[in-house]
Amino acid sequence: MGKNKIISFIDKLEEILLVSMFALMVLIIFIQVIMRYVFNNSLSWSEELGKFLFVWLSWIGISIGERRNEHIKITMLVDKLPPFAKKICDILAELIVIVICAVTTYYGITLVISQAAVHYAGIKISMAWGYLAVVIGCSLMILRSIISIINIATLAARKE
Repeated sequence: MGKNKIISFIDKLEEILLVSMFALMVLIIFIQVIMRYVFNNSLSWSEELGKFLFVWLSWIGISIGERRNEHIKITMLVDKLPPFAKKICDILAELIVIVICAVTTYYGITLVISQAAVHYAGIKISMAWGYLAVVIGCSLMILRSIISIINIATLAARKE
């Protein structure tokens, strides 16, 4: 399997996971609202599962934002630079993101390990699953940042 096929597979997997999690989260919250206001009886696990899914959506979503180049950036100064200097700033920004995500991944792994025995009260699963979203999301963000650096460097090399 080539490099592009692996990345394409990850792209599709991310999108399928996000759409599925979002649909499940909306469905669970909708059922909770119906149960609470129509049947006057709430589900003990629905709010916690909705929050759990939202955390996963957020951390997986950062990777898609990076892939689509949709993260907020303040480019007022960088836009005034010549093209080569702009590319250097873009690469530097991606390297900073990689360092931040690597540190976050490291501490996320320690949280996953330390919280493995602790369980959510409502959904009865290990809290490690919640913290695993941080590790996976940041790892995917590192991958996307590396791809972005490669793309910036290859585009700069082609223009020279």
